[in-house]
Amino acid sequence: MKHWLIAAACALMVACAGTDPKPAAVDEATRAQETAKLNAWFDAQFKQDLERFPTYKTYLGMIDDLDAYGRWNDPSEQAELANIEITKQRLAEMRERFDVNTLTPAAQVSYRFAEFTATNGLALSEYRNSGYVFTQFFGPHTDMSTMLIGYQRVDNADHANAYIRRLESYGDVLNVEIDKAVVRAKQGVLPPAFAYPVVIETSRGLITGAPFDNSGEDSPLWADFVAKVDKLELPEADKAELKTRARTALVSGVKPAYDRLIAVMEQHQKITPADDGVWKLKDGANYYQAQLQNYTTRDDMTAEQIHQLGLDEVARIHDEMRAIMKQVKFDGSLLEFFTHLRESDQFYYANTEAGRARYLAEATAFIDNLMAKAPDYFGTLPKAALEVRAVEPYRIETATGAFYEPGALDGSRPGAYYVNMSDMKELPVYQMETLAYHEGAPGHHFQSSIAQELTDVPMFQKLTWYSAYGEGWALYAEKMGKDMGFFTDPYQDFGRLSYEVFRAARLVVDTGIHHKRWTEQQARDYMMQNTPMTEGDIRDEIRRYIVWPGQAVSYKVGMLTILELRDRAQAELGDKFDYREFHDVVLKNGSVPLSLLGELVDDWVARKKG
Repeated sequence: MKHWLIAAACALMVACAGTDPKPAAVDEATRAQETAKLNAWFDAQFKQDLERFPTYKTYLGMIDDLDAYGRWNDPSEQAELANIEITKQRLAEMRERFDVNTLTPAAQVSYRFAEFTATNGLALSEYRNSGYVFTQFFGPHTDMSTMLIGYQRVDNADHANAYIRRLESYGDVLNVEIDKAVVRAKQGVLPPAFAYPVVIETSRGLITGAPFDNSGEDSPLWADFVAKVDKLELPEADKAELKTRARTALVSGVKPAYDRLIAVMEQHQKITPADDGVWKLKDGANYYQAQLQNYTTRDDMTAEQIHQLGLDEVARIHDEMRAIMKQVKFDGSLLEFFTHLRESDQFYYANTEAGRARYLAEATAFIDNLMAKAPDYFGTLPKAALEVRAVEPYRIETATGAFYEPGALDGSRPGAYYVNMSDMKELPVYQMETLAYHEGAPGHHFQSSIAQELTDVPMFQKLTWYSAYGEGWALYAEKMGKDMGFFTDPYQDFGRLSYEVFRAARLVVDTGIHHKRWTEQQARDYMMQNTPMTEGDIRDEIRRYIVWPGQAVSYKVGMLTILELRDRAQAELGDKFDYREFHDVVLKNGSVPLSLLGELVDDWVARKKG
């Protein structure tokens, strides 16, 4: 969600100004001058936006501004409306001050990137009250604690005071979000029934333990604050005073807000409808189509087309899977092979610390081996380090099976590929290699880190992130692992296909739920019959799609688009095609919308052909 926040923050910039079909010739000096003006304008707007979104400064590792370091983003409706108005004002300013035809080619990309971001952001704002505030998968009830525990550094007393100020206003911010949920509930925007127990349990977990009770354990926020303060070189009296203030803030502000959230969730649980898809909402069909356009960054795909694309891809991948079944000499149907993979102990490590350590070590080895060969296929490699980590206990119940978190802009925090190891039966060993390439290298780590490390683009372009590009690249990265000569173990290669068919099946079930009005059980049955994913994984994934409409289709649509562009470039260039150059075109402009990416690749091909 924080990627969406920066996209919204930078939705600032510009709308379609149009281009002159016959632009006048512009000399290089003028282009350089106009580009400098535009980049200065982008920089000024970005800095203003960071002041309006202080928590994002923390995510980026920008902690020198102690005032911002102690504040949350303004969650009020007034602030939301103000942000929309700021975007509209900047559109007018952009149209008046800059002409895209007078810019350098790189600046034209930045301009058009910003153009899409603003247009897309304004389109989404039309449905800003249609989304669920609190779900089992995301929401401020976990986002706020995750930010403090995972990102709020305490290197000195000033930092500790900033942490306390955020604790002191924590309850106020959470209450505003609760108010939103109450208003939306009255409008029929209620999460499905399965979300409530998780929200309630997670909320209770955050206010269980010291200083809230005498259970003998420390609550997550208290344990985090105490651990960070104890590491400081301060007099014990000063540490004690900081802890007293933090304790007061937790007990007097944080706990009452969570108590209220629990009560509201218990109330809403009783009145939530049984239907799953967003078709049930007012104007739900248009809301879903807007979500599809946002997550695919394309406006040429309907829900029906995406559904059929998914069916076709599932059938194609099944054929490749059957070829591997023959290779390993499995005698039975594809569905029986899926069952064999789900149930055979040979495909799972022990649910012990030793089993978890083994998984982390082997996942790291896959990444290390790929990185040794990466210079042959990638012209630009990330400078940021990459670590493979187990998900921390405080968020293990709400975290997905695996995910990536970008490092800090200043390099102080490495990128991290996280694995949820709460139950090793949910981590099949045969999917380890493909997960490592997707979440780590050359997947999310390459895309996010290279974008952050760009030196010749505006800051917003480094940080704005679109799922069709980012997730599409990560799924493409799995296929690149195969193209680079890895996946030599047929079971690991089957794991690659299992994840690809999983993403293809997502096209079917996401549109099935939100467009064709499938039930949760119908979606589960389809996934069980067409993918080898475990039942628990399928359950959690389906429920993710239900509360996050459209996002799940971005992976496969993005991957297919990048592969299509690569295939087209290879066909046109023949021996002139260079993987390293192609990947630089894809990676060195930030998380561009797919329509713009296609034009960038076509321009590169034209230049190569001379």
